[in-house]
Amino acid sequence: MKDWRGGAPGFRHSLRFRLVGLVLITTVVAIIAAWILSNNLIKSFYILDARSNLTTTYESCNQLFLDASGLPRPFVIAAEELYGNVENPSNATIFIVDYKNNELYSSVVVSEKTARSLQDLIDAFDFESLKTAEKKYRFQYHENSYDLVGLLDNGNIIILERPMEQLNSSILFSTRLFLIIAVVILSFEASIVLVISGTLTRPIIRMSHAARRMSKLDFEIKAPEDRSDEIGELGHSMNEMSYKLEKAVSDLKSANASLAQDIEEKERIEEMRSEFLSHVSHELKTPLALIQGYAEGLKMSVNDDPESREFYCDVITDEAAKMNTLIMQLLNLNELEFGTQPLAIERFDLMDQIQGILQANKILMEQKKVKLTPPENRPVYVWADAFKMSEVFTNYLSNAIHYVKEGGEIRVTVEERIKDTDQRVIRVSVFDEGPLLSEEALEKVFVKFYKEDAARTRSYGGSGIGLSIVEAIQKSHGQDYGAMNAENGVIFYYELDGSTTQDDAPKEM
Repeated sequence: MKDWRGGAPGFRHSLRFRLVGLVLITTVVAIIAAWILSNNLIKSFYILDARSNLTTTYESCNQLFLDASGLPRPFVIAAEELYGNVENPSNATIFIVDYKNNELYSSVVVSEKTARSLQDLIDAFDFESLKTAEKKYRFQYHENSYDLVGLLDNGNIIILERPMEQLNSSILFSTRLFLIIAVVILSFEASIVLVISGTLTRPIIRMSHAARRMSKLDFEIKAPEDRSDEIGELGHSMNEMSYKLEKAVSDLKSANASLAQDIEEKERIEEMRSEFLSHVSHELKTPLALIQGYAEGLKMSVNDDPESREFYCDVITDEAAKMNTLIMQLLNLNELEFGTQPLAIERFDLMDQIQGILQANKILMEQKKVKLTPPENRPVYVWADAFKMSEVFTNYLSNAIHYVKEGGEIRVTVEERIKDTDQRVIRVSVFDEGPLLSEEALEKVFVKFYKEDAARTRSYGGSGIGLSIVEAIQKSHGQDYGAMNAENGVIFYYELDGSTTQDDAPKEM
């Protein structure tokens, strides 16, 4: 037998086998009980039948020995007419004795042994009691026969003998016939029960299979409900239960997914909060120390000359401005990462935006004697948040200005690209001729507060947040970004959705 959770049971343990077995056992018990009962009744039945037949023979013989007026006929004449004129349904042996004249008529040849047996029977029988009895005959067993012993109306003695062998043969025949009929009925009933049980259990087996599939959360399977009886109603109930269970499992999975997202979001927020506090405390520690030191110097009048006081005030002002810039950048990044700033997607000329930012930073580039190679000034239309895209390009350009070597080149390129999904994007690249980034820096350069050379970053006031803002903006747009080393410098790039309408499609760049 297979486990009920893993497959259908074998035939010996199936409901069908049990049903057939129960019916057959019940039938066998009923047949045995009927046979025991009938075996006791059959003999009684044949005895009663024998009595009836013997009585019929007695009445026929009694009638033969009387004339039409009811008077006794001569014995010899009546005895000669006995053969063939008496109704004898039991085929009994007939003995008629004229006891007064010592004459005997028999339907068979009488042997000496039979004669002595008849004489003993007559001598032992009380015929006097029959003369006054209502019925002038009695039944009795005599040796190997069942006999009727009585008196005819003419006073003659009549003995009707039916051998017990004949009676027992009839009983045995009836018993055998009963057993044969019982076996035939039992076999026929077994076949019928097998067919009927198969018809009844087949849909139950299908339901069992469906239930096992449902227990494995396979809700595509359906129980049969194409019947109008209790089995069909059970199938309908199972299907309804499967539908409700599927819905409950779906709701539970949705709730679990939502809960997992909430937990993940909470953990992310907690991690960001911890990281934010750690980095802010680290970034503010230096400017606060400088402000405190120079403020204490002014208070103690370390240098009384106006030039020194002005220098002290300039340092305090500069460090305060850096702190203000850092805090503003952190607030901006916080809003971007938490998605509290909705995107204002619009179609605008990207080239016009880039040219404006390059023009605004022209003085800084001239101070470092930077050789600027701008992109070709042709309209390039894109779909994005124009204000946030200006922050991306400004951060890239500021990063390039700070790291480009004295008299080095900054090159800005704008090119059209087709993605694997046939998506048309515009890639903006900012190259600065300067030191290359290490492999570790290339992986972490967009990480918040990451600085490959902290001392160098401090020299120009960088906070390590600008590229994190770029990352947050690009992720909110669902666009690519990154950094890579070139032959003699570093390239930072970002992408935007290109405008696809025919009238505003950018020309070849």
